[in-house]
Amino acid sequence: MDLRKSIEKAKQMRGDTVGKTVGTPGNFTGAPVNGDNWMPPVYSRSKAVTLDAGHLLRNHVLTDSANPDQIESFKVLRAQILHRTREKGWRTIMITSPYPGEGKSFTTINLGITFAMEFNQTVLMVDGDLRRQKMHQYMGIHSDAGLVDHLIDNRPLEELILWPEIEKLTLISGSKCIRDSSEHLGSPKMKSMVEEMKVRYKDRYILFDVPPILTGADTIAFAPYVDCILMVVQAGRTGRQDIKKALELIPAEKFIGFVLNRYKYDNKTYYY
Repeated sequence: MDLRKSIEKAKQMRGDTVGKTVGTPGNFTGAPVNGDNWMPPVYSRSKAVTLDAGHLLRNHVLTDSANPDQIESFKVLRAQILHRTREKGWRTIMITSPYPGEGKSFTTINLGITFAMEFNQTVLMVDGDLRRQKMHQYMGIHSDAGLVDHLIDNRPLEELILWPEIEKLTLISGSKCIRDSSEHLGSPKMKSMVEEMKVRYKDRYILFDVPPILTGADTIAFAPYVDCILMVVQAGRTGRQDIKKALELIPAEKFIGFVLNRYKYDNKTYYY
């Protein structure tokens, strides 16, 4: 996975279209990928932002300098998720954890980057924590617009989408934070927004980074609007009873599995 090459390729595709907002459906490059009919979108109307490789590395975001085992772990995770979602037509994924600090944002970002490397699909990462917008900070991006601006101030979604110059990857994160977050996450407007995101591009996966399950009602309110749910737990920290409580609060039919974060293993046992 060479993030630098992906960024350079995206810059070539971008041309002189920086600083606008995401295009309408059907706005494509016109150049098939690897001879296939699928064509990546031109981000002619999205706000382009530049990533700092050093900042990404310090925050353990996947780059071409990342640990190969870490990259391979996310590829395996991607393959498992694609297998479980494609057969059911699921494309909206909520990523959460029982408590804060277990790695859900880390997982969402790296999974999003790994998804973008897949052959013929795009991915939109959405910061769904209305109390603590942090995904853009994690990636070293300045942003003053996020979901709150759409849900409360009726700002169009297309004005909120950031393009971090990685081909097939976009992001919504930023703006002010609010206290009555669960009411907005569970609102009809939020439901409509998720549907709009889902139908705009048929090949897009949408990853929602949402608050921890056991710290409030936000995730419970939002869960009905997504296709499936992924739960991040930290090795040696998350207790079995906490996991059980968290599972009881989400729809069982939407749960697709756990991500075990910070698990250490002897890489000598790894075989090609």
